[in-house]
Amino acid sequence: MSDVAPPPRSSGGPWAALRPYLEKESLAAFFVGVSSGFPYAMIGATLTTRLAQDGIDKRTVTAFSLAFLVYNLKVFWAWIVDGVRIPLLGRLGQRVSWLLLAGVAVIAAVVNLALVEPGSGLQATVVAAVLVGVAGATYDIVIDAYRIETLKPYQLGVGSGMSQYGWRIGSAAAGALALVVAARWGWATAYVACAAFALPAMLTGLIVGEPPRHVVSIEKRGLAAVWQSIVGPFAEFMQRSGAWLVLLFILVHKIGDTLANLTFRLLFNDLGYSNDEIAIYDVGFGFWAYLAGIFVGGILYARMGLKRSVLVALVLMCVSNLSFALLAAAGHSNSGLAAAIGFENFASGYGGVVVVAYFSALCNLQFTATQYALISAAASVLGRVLTGTTAGGLIEGLGYVNFYLLTTALALPGILLFWYMMRGGMIDSALGTAGRKG
Repeated sequence: MSDVAPPPRSSGGPWAALRPYLEKESLAAFFVGVSSGFPYAMIGATLTTRLAQDGIDKRTVTAFSLAFLVYNLKVFWAWIVDGVRIPLLGRLGQRVSWLLLAGVAVIAAVVNLALVEPGSGLQATVVAAVLVGVAGATYDIVIDAYRIETLKPYQLGVGSGMSQYGWRIGSAAAGALALVVAARWGWATAYVACAAFALPAMLTGLIVGEPPRHVVSIEKRGLAAVWQSIVGPFAEFMQRSGAWLVLLFILVHKIGDTLANLTFRLLFNDLGYSNDEIAIYDVGFGFWAYLAGIFVGGILYARMGLKRSVLVALVLMCVSNLSFALLAAAGHSNSGLAAAIGFENFASGYGGVVVVAYFSALCNLQFTATQYALISAAASVLGRVLTGTTAGGLIEGLGYVNFYLLTTALALPGILLFWYMMRGGMIDSALGTAGRKG
């Protein structure tokens, strides 16, 4: 096995390249991606802007990024999504029933966040943000498993791209809608309006149905069986050749990128950008750059293969942080903001296709939800911890320019480690059944 299973040969002119994007499985990946993206936006850039406009200090604002750590802890309850059957709703299928339950939980959590007022007291806001994180993380567990099990091996690249299209549309649309509505009717109305973005994944599950590649776990009883259902997915992953290095790569590859991304809105606020400017350049212009990155990522993934395309993605994400150091040095500049956001989003879009395809291919279909939760949680945990505990202080101590230069340097270990694994054949040896034929 030298790489993820290739697509079947096809002919038919220029439309042949478009056909994989219109397949039922790829469209399903797109629509569940829309719902996956919006909870992140609600407690990410949107909440950062809300807190900054309420006059909350930088250290407190960046500490709110610790709410994202709930996403990193989701691995501890992902096994429930894999193995617990929901009464009554379970008749619709394991994945579909959990899509519906988690979707309702996300709607309730976002509405709850809408009702709190940060200026009156931060404790209620912290609790509400964490609840959105718990609900959103659970939704992510189900959505990721649904996407991987719906896609065939040869569709992992295209499907990951479509999922990233959906994620970006959900995140950007919710973020832009929140900014525009908040400027006119207040933040409470903005959050309530955005709760509707939970619906696409729920409707997709009802229309498309249960994934054909879902492996039904044998029902077990007793504490020993429960313990085995928890540790089994991790044990299976770690027994693969090169698994420890793969896990180390997952942990370190995105530290710089995560640390930078969760502080952008602080930079924009200090440079004096208005809500409308942020909506136009960060959300709007960045959106199209992200889509372009996904498009190029899909092409290069097909032509270069998984390993080389991932290596290129790591280099692009590293260099993208330099653009924000330049923006910080230049000051308030709409053209500078457009350039920095454009490059960063292009790199993120490209990386989203190939890196997500790689992580998806690592999963064993018997433990899809739990193993992908482990991988996706590990991918950003260090960056989020650093952001929540040190980012505000680093920015105040180093200044924005040196801070973003530091995030660039932190991306280098991931590049070197992936290159080493490529040369040692560990990328192929650690792939799971989701990335193999049969």
